[in-house]
Amino acid sequence: MSVFRQPGPSGRRRLDGVTDEDSRYEAVRSRDGRFDGAFFFAVGTTGIYCRPSCPAVTPKRRNVRFFPTAAAAQGAGFRACRRCRPDAVPGSAEWNVRADVVGRAMRLIADGVVDREGVAGLAARLGYSARQVQRQLTGELGAGPVALARAQRAHTARVLLQTTGFPVTEIAFAAGFASVRQFNDTVRAVYAATPSELRAAAPRGGRADRRTATPTAGIPLRLAHRGPYQPGPVFDLLEREAVEGVEDVTGTPGTRTYRRTLRLPYGTGITAVDEHPGTARTGSGAHPGGWLDARIHLTDLRDLTTAVQRLRRLLDLDADPYAVDERLGADTRLAPLVAARPGLRSPGTADPDELAVRALVGRDEAARLVQRCGKSLDAPCGTLTHLFPEPAALAGTEPQGALGALTAALADGAVRLDPGADRDAAADALRGIPGLDARTIAGIRTRALGDPDVAPPGPDLPDSWRPWRSYALNHLRAAGELEY
Repeated sequence: MSVFRQPGPSGRRRLDGVTDEDSRYEAVRSRDGRFDGAFFFAVGTTGIYCRPSCPAVTPKRRNVRFFPTAAAAQGAGFRACRRCRPDAVPGSAEWNVRADVVGRAMRLIADGVVDREGVAGLAARLGYSARQVQRQLTGELGAGPVALARAQRAHTARVLLQTTGFPVTEIAFAAGFASVRQFNDTVRAVYAATPSELRAAAPRGGRADRRTATPTAGIPLRLAHRGPYQPGPVFDLLEREAVEGVEDVTGTPGTRTYRRTLRLPYGTGITAVDEHPGTARTGSGAHPGGWLDARIHLTDLRDLTTAVQRLRRLLDLDADPYAVDERLGADTRLAPLVAARPGLRSPGTADPDELAVRALVGRDEAARLVQRCGKSLDAPCGTLTHLFPEPAALAGTEPQGALGALTAALADGAVRLDPGADRDAAADALRGIPGLDARTIAGIRTRALGDPDVAPPGPDLPDSWRPWRSYALNHLRAAGELEY
């Protein structure tokens, strides 16, 4: 039996419905890494939940339960497998694609909104009551916002325990827990180990990294992705767009390192990501995934989860390249381009407001704004000296023209580009700003709002490319058929 179903209206392979539990089990039996993060399975006889590609002996079908999220499996009393580490899989691509309340909520939870603002803050950002948000998330994902945020905190805690030498008490609050007791109870429930035992069980590489992980040196991380990844075009774009003072790209193609500064909820950060990807296979028959090595330096460890998620959006690491390539590869014009660059991504941004300003003014003017209005880092790092100026600062010093109108709208919330923003509403608001043309708005929608299906003004794009027209255009650009 094939694990695939025909793509639904969204263009994704469909794995929903009662009959598809057999398909899910087939994916587990074949250890198919294409579905890591799309669902999880748990084994009643062991009390453990896993990713589909787990290399352990396949359990009997009658002992298996399926869950849409790790949080749902944890809520049902299952603990994470120590062998396949299901909490470390890339996030579900579903949340990048979907524009409904559940998709918007998941993007906000990943950004740490529940930890910072609670469920009430999440609901207010979505324009719904807390009860409505709870009902929708629980009904579709088997877990409410608190449980989903708890699962994310547990993952952050494990990363810090196994890759840094920071004190356990410091890690507890850095991961977003309200108390050390809550931290200890959650770690035991999710991993069936105390924090000290979890730290001692770190992979050899993690123990080695821990010796160099300090507040000054930063935290070493592996940013996982599913399926093939084409880092070259992504780093080409980052190098071409890099704004002096905020970003830099060093090295030669294939071995480049991208660095940038970040403004974060509790402080600031400097991140570095290496172009050369790591690759791995999990189990026989699994499709390869991999990671990009990164290091994040933070002035406040509570920003780790948010910083990681913003890097993931910038690099489009949670995409489903199988769904994208399957749809676009069926087109006669795109088929050779997809074959040449499987897994080509559609980069986003680490700061949506910044991206909107840069889309309007261009690289050189953005660099001038950084020097004039950007906040200097307390401790510059090489060529990284500033944070990109906030919209309010730009609105105060550059009040005239389209830039003044855009930054004023961003500053007062008339235009919202955060991870939970309604894409259509944001585009409508942008169209109301004088001086913003349709092409600029399309670029903002693609990059700042992470919309995978944007068609800028110009020749009509075939409906058969939906819902991945943003990716299709990147293939044409990478092949030299379109200008950036």
